[in-house]
Amino acid sequence: MQENYAAQKIELQIQAEWNDEKKFAAKEDNAKGKFYCLSMLPYPSGQIHMGHVRNYTIGDVIARYQRMLGKNVLQPMGWDAFGLPAENAALERHLSPAAWTYQNIAEMRVTLQRLGFAVDWDRELATCKPEYYHWEQWLFLRMYEKGLVYKKKSAVNWDPVDQTVLANEQVVDGRGWRSGALVERREIEQWFLKITAYADELLDCLDELTGWPEEVRTMQANWIGRSHGAIINFPLQEAPEKITVFTTRPDTLFGVTYLALAPQHPLVLRVAESNSVLAEFCEKCKNVKVAEADMATMEKEGFDTGLKAIHPLTKEIIPIWTANFVLMEYGSGAVMSVPAHDQRDFLFAQKYTLPIKPVIQGKSGAAWDFGGEAFTEYGILHDSGIFSNLTSEEAIVKIGLCLEENNLGTRKTQYRLRDWGISRQRYWGAPIPIINCPKCGSVAVPEQDLPVILPEKVTLNDPRSPLKSLPSFLEVTCPKCKGQAVRETDTFDTFMESSWYYARYCCNDQNRAMLDERADYWLPVDQYVGGIEHAILHLLYARFMHKVMRDFGLVHCDEPFKKLLTQGMVLKDGTKMSKSKGNIVTPQEIVDKYGADTARLFIIFAAPPAYALEWSDSGVEGAYRFLKRLWTFVYIHKQELNKKNATGELQIIQEQLTETQKNWRRQIYEILQQATSDVERNQLNTVVSAAMKLFNLLQEMQGKTDSSLPLTEEGLSILLRLLAPITPHIIHYLWHELEFLGDIEDVSWPKVVQEALVTSVIEMIVQVNGKLRAKITVPKTATQEMIIAAALNEDKVQKIITKEAVKRCVVVPNRLVNIIG
Repeated sequence: MQENYAAQKIELQIQAEWNDEKKFAAKEDNAKGKFYCLSMLPYPSGQIHMGHVRNYTIGDVIARYQRMLGKNVLQPMGWDAFGLPAENAALERHLSPAAWTYQNIAEMRVTLQRLGFAVDWDRELATCKPEYYHWEQWLFLRMYEKGLVYKKKSAVNWDPVDQTVLANEQVVDGRGWRSGALVERREIEQWFLKITAYADELLDCLDELTGWPEEVRTMQANWIGRSHGAIINFPLQEAPEKITVFTTRPDTLFGVTYLALAPQHPLVLRVAESNSVLAEFCEKCKNVKVAEADMATMEKEGFDTGLKAIHPLTKEIIPIWTANFVLMEYGSGAVMSVPAHDQRDFLFAQKYTLPIKPVIQGKSGAAWDFGGEAFTEYGILHDSGIFSNLTSEEAIVKIGLCLEENNLGTRKTQYRLRDWGISRQRYWGAPIPIINCPKCGSVAVPEQDLPVILPEKVTLNDPRSPLKSLPSFLEVTCPKCKGQAVRETDTFDTFMESSWYYARYCCNDQNRAMLDERADYWLPVDQYVGGIEHAILHLLYARFMHKVMRDFGLVHCDEPFKKLLTQGMVLKDGTKMSKSKGNIVTPQEIVDKYGADTARLFIIFAAPPAYALEWSDSGVEGAYRFLKRLWTFVYIHKQELNKKNATGELQIIQEQLTETQKNWRRQIYEILQQATSDVERNQLNTVVSAAMKLFNLLQEMQGKTDSSLPLTEEGLSILLRLLAPITPHIIHYLWHELEFLGDIEDVSWPKVVQEALVTSVIEMIVQVNGKLRAKITVPKTATQEMIIAAALNEDKVQKIITKEAVKRCVVVPNRLVNIIG
């Protein structure tokens, strides 16, 4: 062992050993309990950033700890390789997206391996490889057969620069999240998956995900948005048609003063044919922002269509307006507006001088003062016919029944969740396995012809998909009529790939089926680690796809991820690290200067996993100094340390220890006890704190004349095992240097020796007139008189008060003595 800590040298040496031995290759073993630890797969952008390092280090610490508990651990890695960034980068660099992606994967793999993650690299996958998306296409066709896939014309957000559809969440301030271009509203044919068919189960099963953060479960519940209410029919005044609306508040029905229709509603478009001003308003609304945050803050605008409706119960005549905040794709494209009891309707009514009719008052009986906002709470009905004086809860039921009995409406459960649009109009994605035939329509690609392979050797001249002008891909024979047909040129949304990759890791070498029995062994994932930004779409889509695979007999559990840890982002100077802000610190810089273990130690120690981590150069230096101190301690004491029991569980006879040694041993195991509790809760930063505290104790012990080498060795064995999941390279090296048996990767997590926690003395606080003045150590069997005598004999106490001045002493057993003078 050399005197100075040379991190890079020992890390490369140890990583080579792990690689040669396939140390972290996972094999199914029914004799052991399994633990599947997974971190969200990265997009291969070419650079690993500190956010990646934090994510994968947290996952790696958990995986290594579970391995020390004797679990059969799987920790795989792959690449979320399709998508717009690669395509845009290829356009800029005059490369094919495939070449750009594979080059980036190679570079990122090297960086990840240099950080020493305990990954089974034999299970590596890239979602852009045909052997992966083959089975995605196969599953899509099974869903198509079962009616879970359909195609329809739909209004979408269209990015004119990126030439593709954007989800509402990808529209920021009316612009594309990547291109920054103003988004247009278009109607195009889209493929959809019927996620709504699983809405109830996706919502109800959230209660079973007790290992998920409450925040994430709430976000998903709100996204699914199950609400109970009624569908109400409003007949038109001068036509046999009716307008259908859904409301969660039928108790406010008597307060309706106008109806609001989407600008794309068929009735509005019919009137617009003969009203140029209305037509102009409808055209303007084509570019309305539809993201929820935008909808909430945008200026509400409307236009009176001139149409009238009849209130189903009061028979009053109600004006029909069109408004930019009503979307055709949500519900029926119509809402009943109750300005007295809905804030959006209230503001709209004020702007256009429409009637405001209160029909609900507070349960205290007090009327609402409309000083600038609607009364939106439940209350007591008034001016509501036979329903007056009912509570809102009672009225919702009774008005619903009344509507059903008179064929004026029905009670209904509705969802905010919409079906998943999976079509993307760009090239770099998995082809949708459909053939479009002029005679037969949409025809599934025969199973024997899968996968439909995306041509990789293409040149991109602009954002438009080259598939549309590539005869070798486009032109095909219809499987049904054998006539000329063309392939579908839309590709899958990349959320498709990330919604089932966790299952494919279990059997990625299976080329005859999507999954096999190994998926039953490993699933569900025991611990999933990733960013909170994926709380809704990715996690919801993965849950949906898992339930579909379960119903098709491919998996046999209800949920994909048992526990979820959402890690905070990495900040520098209070902002997220990014190239645009010029505050990037690359992992390679840190590894080159300090080694991977220092990077890992700082990442874990700097903040709890779920919180944001503020980057600190001094913090990195501090982590490096700690590892150097540990190295030096072992170097100095290596020769003298007792190595009789190489597991560290030494045959120390508790009764033969001095009181000082017993106290040291008790502190060692108290630290271990707390560290074990913390790592079980994924409170990983305090595990590092415990290790540092234990190291300081060992240094203190070695400086005392009554220290015990076996006791130091026991403490050092525990210290190394506490740090092994966090800084695996240096610990692997020191473990061997101290001649403990085996590799640290195969050693068990230390167990608490209960007898070491038993103490014959107790520490008590001494107060004088209620103020802390000293601490005393007394035997557990000490009488009250002995405790008081020990307190009065303390030097710090005697400087304040004399025995003659003591009026009385109060003893709180096992805690404190208060001397009153």
